[in-house]
Parts: sequence; C-alpha cells; structure tokens
Amino acid sequence: MVDFLRQLFSSTGDMVKVYTLVDFYNYIKAVEYLICVAFFATFPLFYKHIIKTPSEREADVLKRSEE
Repeated sequence: MVDFLRQLFSSTGDMVKVYTLVDFYNYIKAVEYLICVAFFATFPLFYKHIIKTPSEREADVLKRSEE
C-alpha cells in the first residue's frame, strides 16, 4: 500500500502517453474520480469549519468578551 501511494505521488504531473480514444477517456475519468474523492473528503471538514453550531458560536462570543 505504501509503495502504491509513493508511486502515485511520484508520478503526479507526469505526461501520460495515450494511444487510443478509449485510453484517453479512461485516463480522464480516473482523474475526475480522484478529484471527486478529494472534494467529498474535504468538503465536510470545510463545512464544519464555516458553519458552526449555536453552542460553538456562544463559546466564541464568550471567548471574545473575555479578551
């Protein structure tokens, strides 16, 4: 698994030779799926950071008023 990740990150940005239209389409779909996985993994964290619960808002207000 570690070797696979090392190979994946070391080949990022390399030019890929594509010989047929089907190879090109498969490569583009693979890149698209990787982008989607990255988005679906990071969006909940970003949303939680931006949208706070009422108790978190109250804690922020109390922290600011103490300063």
